[in-house]
Amino acid sequence: MSVSWVQPDWPAPVGVRAVSTWRTGGVSVAPYASLNLGGHVGDLPEAVAENRRRLAVAVGLPAEPVWLAQVHGTEVADLDAERPLGPADAAFTRRPGRVCAILTADCAPILLATECGDVVGAAHAGWRGLAAGVIEATVRAMAVPPQSLLAWMGPAIGPRHFEVGGEVREAFLRGDAGAEGAFVANERGRYLADLGVLVRRRLAVLGVGRIYGGGECTFAATERYFSHRREGVTGRQATLIWRE
Repeated sequence: MSVSWVQPDWPAPVGVRAVSTWRTGGVSVAPYASLNLGGHVGDLPEAVAENRRRLAVAVGLPAEPVWLAQVHGTEVADLDAERPLGPADAAFTRRPGRVCAILTADCAPILLATECGDVVGAAHAGWRGLAAGVIEATVRAMAVPPQSLLAWMGPAIGPRHFEVGGEVREAFLRGDAGAEGAFVANERGRYLADLGVLVRRRLAVLGVGRIYGGGECTFAATERYFSHRREGVTGRQATLIWRE
């Protein structure tokens, strides 16, 4: 099976390219089968390198993506800066040919682009980073009017499968009482959380009104996506954005 990906369904500006990969078309074996792009999950380094090579060829990437050391935080990497990158959960660039990359296996990958296409960015939004403000930090770092941005949310765990404790709900309600609608109590005394609703609320409050994507569940789509909640030890898919 060949390398496959989702083409984001958004009105991206001319010259802005983006893809979100499926788990198929690589060389990794279980539990990382098969297009694992994460080098931090225990897979063989040579398998990850080959998977990344296959992705680059299939998509026609202009350069090796900048693979971040993601830590569920709020640091944003400026890929145009001439300094070493530390751990970060988001990245942005103004330069053509630099590829922002986010790795996920249930968390939400968020792509951002200005309407004229001069700045693009990507953020890794698990519940910790989202509650801490990773989207806000990314928009702030891009230094553009939020109203000029388009956003796309890639595949992430859906509300039927994202069970969380009360502490997660409280973390969101402390900053946004209206987020209560994203949590539904279940019979286990816990909550089913709608990550997509939480992401959209954060973007809307900032003034980002053009929000696309969402709705595809990594947990449910077994053949397409890695899911940490479903599998435990598993691989990572990638969501990429760049300027041509």
